[in-house]
Order: sequence, then C-alpha cells, then structure tokens
Amino acid sequence: MERQQKPALQYFFQQREVQKWLVIITFTLVPMALLVTFTYLPFVKMIEFSFFKMKYLGPRTFIGLKNYQDVFSRTDTKAALVNSFYYMGAGVIQLTLALYFATILSFKVRMGNFFKATLFFPYLVCGIAMGFIFRYFYTRGLVLDSVLSIIGFDKAELPYWLKERSINNYSIAATSIWRYMGQSMVLFIGAIQSISPEFYEAAEIDGATKVQQFRYIIFPMLKPIVTLNIMLMVKGSFSAFEGPYVITNGMNGTATFVVLMHQLAHEAGKVGLASAMAIVLLFIILVGTVLQKVLYNLLFGEKAGGRI
Repeated sequence: MERQQKPALQYFFQQREVQKWLVIITFTLVPMALLVTFTYLPFVKMIEFSFFKMKYLGPRTFIGLKNYQDVFSRTDTKAALVNSFYYMGAGVIQLTLALYFATILSFKVRMGNFFKATLFFPYLVCGIAMGFIFRYFYTRGLVLDSVLSIIGFDKAELPYWLKERSINNYSIAATSIWRYMGQSMVLFIGAIQSISPEFYEAAEIDGATKVQQFRYIIFPMLKPIVTLNIMLMVKGSFSAFEGPYVITNGMNGTATFVVLMHQLAHEAGKVGLASAMAIVLLFIILVGTVLQKVLYNLLFGEKAGGRI
C-alpha cells in the first residue's frame, strides 16, 4: 500500500501546476504573515484603543465615542487640521514646479541628467536630516537672514521665521516643496517619456511650438499621473510629520495632525485619543481622495487619456 502511495504522491508534487502553486504560496506566505502581523493586527488594535481612555501600560476605561467627540471639539486638533492646508498650498506649488521642470528636462537639454539628479536628490535625503538642515537654515541670523541681508534687507526687520505665528507655518510648509518636488518630477518625466515620438514629429511638421506641444500632446497624456500626484499630495498634506516635528517640535502653533497625535500618545499618555485621531485622519484622507477622483471625472471624463 505504501509503495503505491509514494509514487502517486511523488507524481502529484511533480506536476507543473502544483509546483507553480507551491512556489506562489511559499513566496507569499511570509510577506502576508508580516503584513498581517505588522499592519492589519495593529490597525484592528488601534480601532479598539480608540474606544478606551488608556495609556500603554495600566488600566483601561471604556468610554465609547468620547475620544471621537474630543477630536472634533478640542481647539488643538482643529488648529492642527487647519495647518494641513498650509502643506496643501505648498503641494500645489510643488506640483506646478515639478510639471514645469519635467517638461523642460524631457526635451533635449544640455546637462539634463545632471539637473534631473540635482532636483531629485532632496527626496533621497532622510526626513530627520532635512528637518535639521532647515532648522539651521531658518534660525535667526544664520543662512536665510544672511542671504537676505546681502541682497539689501535689514536683518533687524526680518521676521523670526520659526517663532512668529504669522509666518512659521509658511516657512515649514515650504520645506516640503524642496523635498518632494523631485519625486513628482520623476513621475511626470516617466509619463512624458512614454509618449510616442511620432506625436512630436507630426506636431513639428504642422509647425506646432513647444508650448502647443505641451498643451495638446503632453498635458492630455499626463492627466492620470496628475491625478496620482494630487492623491499623494493630499495624503502627504494631512500626514506631514518630520518637518514640523524636527524643526519646531510642533511649538508656536506649527503642530500638524500627526505631530499632535505623537505628542498625545507618547508624551501626554492619551493613547485612546491619539488612536481616535488616527482613525479620523484615515477617513479624511479617504474622503479627500474620493472627492478628488470625482472632481477629476467631472472635469475630464473619458478624455483623461487613461485611468488609474
């Protein structure tokens, strides 16, 4: 009996289809286990924590939706949410500059690869290092003040870039332009370079200028990538952390939603409230993404040049 089973079992595992599925299962089992362990289970626990008044260690008290009520009633959470719109405004400038440089560098430009690498390099810089760079850059009397004084500004009349509430959020949000423009530019360049050269050749035969080529060839083809970049920008605007945390530690009204979550969870010990804020932030990003997609379809419809 055993002699008959062994060849049958051996034959089963030697089948090509069976071997293919064994390879698939083997290579996906570990990543899926890691994904469940470090993503889905913590997310479920975070939802659970949001209904409790609790610290990481110690007793828990079930309070229902009280944490969610606090998220919408506390002045600091409202202010942190408003601060996200500074980053959204910076994101619009970032995407505009990225599209401009991507278009220019997609044509034959002298030292084009050098400029691409230079503009993309800030995206490779660690966010913590970026924060220290700009904290030094904005410090009173140092880099920015010195440059402005050279071109004629009076140092005594310059604002405190990180202390004055009228300007500090603009200063920190501007750092996101420097850091993330390269990422958006690379996405645009990839899309532009995928356009068939035949379109440009036909346009040149018809006497189209570079501006007309951009308007009638490049931009219509870029609309799906524009949508992707806008989605990334919206997500990044509401989840900004490294810049405001490292540069000012959220002081003087610069705390973003994620910085405030970090402070409440790890400094104030309000883990339940911070968990509720994380859930609210997730829904804000989802709603923003859906609204952006709906608006995109209303404006462009089937003329978008493709779908994501």
